[in-house]
Amino acid sequence: MVNLTGPDTEGLSPKLAEIVEEFHAVSERDRLKLLLEYSDGLPPLPAHLEGHPELMEQVEECQSPVFVSVELDGEDRAHLHFSAPQEAPTTRGFAGVLREGLHGMSGKEVLDVPEDFCARLGLMQAISPLRLRGMTGMLGRVKRQVRAAHAAAQVQ
Repeated sequence: MVNLTGPDTEGLSPKLAEIVEEFHAVSERDRLKLLLEYSDGLPPLPAHLEGHPELMEQVEECQSPVFVSVELDGEDRAHLHFSAPQEAPTTRGFAGVLREGLHGMSGKEVLDVPEDFCARLGLMQAISPLRLRGMTGMLGRVKRQVRAAHAAAQVQ
């Protein structure tokens, strides 16, 4: 059931629901500040990916050069890695939100994330539709990589 008095968290994992609620707990103006806090929390790339964008997938929907890599461990847990320039804090913030919300989820849980998750953050007034499209593109790339990893595992 959709909660008519609060943010739409239907179909979200507890962690993603917590992030959506966190954004809706502040004013629309302060949501951009919160997004920038997620930018600061984006961890550096692991050594095997640092300096190797060719090992990652570029998110073409983003205005900034953003790259993503998803690795599934033996227990089908997703490990997300993003490369986004420091001078693009909004984009880094989107990457930080997705990493915080999806890292450690099972591949199936990642694939089950609703396509409108990014819109549920309530940032439409604070950022341009083009930037929101970039975040949606990041989520799409993450899901594509999970599907590809599942398909490769079935072939083996």
